[in-house]
Amino acid sequence: MPKRSAAFFDLDKTVIAKSSTLAFTRPLYQAGLLKRRALLRAAVAQAYYQLFGAGHEQLERARRELGELTKGWEKAEIERLAEETIEEIAAPLVYGEALELIDEHRSEGRRVVVVSSSPIEIVRPLCVYLGIEDVIATEPAIDEHGRYTGEIAVYAYGEGKVELIQRLAKAEKISLPDSYAYSDSATDLPMLLAVGHPVAVNPDRKLRDEAEERGWPILEFVHPVPLPERVNPAAVASGAAIVAGLAAVTAWAIRRSRRSN
Repeated sequence: MPKRSAAFFDLDKTVIAKSSTLAFTRPLYQAGLLKRRALLRAAVAQAYYQLFGAGHEQLERARRELGELTKGWEKAEIERLAEETIEEIAAPLVYGEALELIDEHRSEGRRVVVVSSSPIEIVRPLCVYLGIEDVIATEPAIDEHGRYTGEIAVYAYGEGKVELIQRLAKAEKISLPDSYAYSDSATDLPMLLAVGHPVAVNPDRKLRDEAEERGWPILEFVHPVPLPERVNPAAVASGAAIVAGLAAVTAWAIRRSRRSN
């Protein structure tokens, strides 16, 4: 059986315009799980993230703080809250250019996989909303009562993303040299280097420098589009049609990627 290729997408600032975890702070506050001070800190963090992106130190600090903050929360309650608020949170955040690109990869027979360091409880329902079934994300540790322990069982970050991608590729017979990867952050350099067709999307300064030095394509996604109804795989193309005027630019960038790799 011949191997197939895939397109691996980071989530935050690549498929959606904000941090997926920080986007859910308001529902958590409204549910009584976050105090006002934590909500304000999250707002500041989101503003910083939008301006400067997130480097290794910021992500590590966020991981530690998130672990302490969520310790004792019920996993089932967070899953329910994420599912109930996903349309409200995600609809205005999704990049139209990303939808177009996802649809193009699917039409060419590639498997689309979101790979995110955000918690699986948030990433999975968001991806279901977008019609993306394959998800690799961080998995918090759970105790025997279904509550978060404050530790991480699976950390989809840095080299950890590569290990999880390689595991999937081996199990599903995916050719990584024939696959694509998209990210905005230099912390995802290991993932980008693991495939044959790396692409920088809205890159932070360090990733932009790396991409320019290595001759990788650089895409700028700037149009979050409204998605008033839950979409599914068959409807992704309809959502992407909103940005049909950008399709030629995106297609050109992909063709350029193929010629240069």
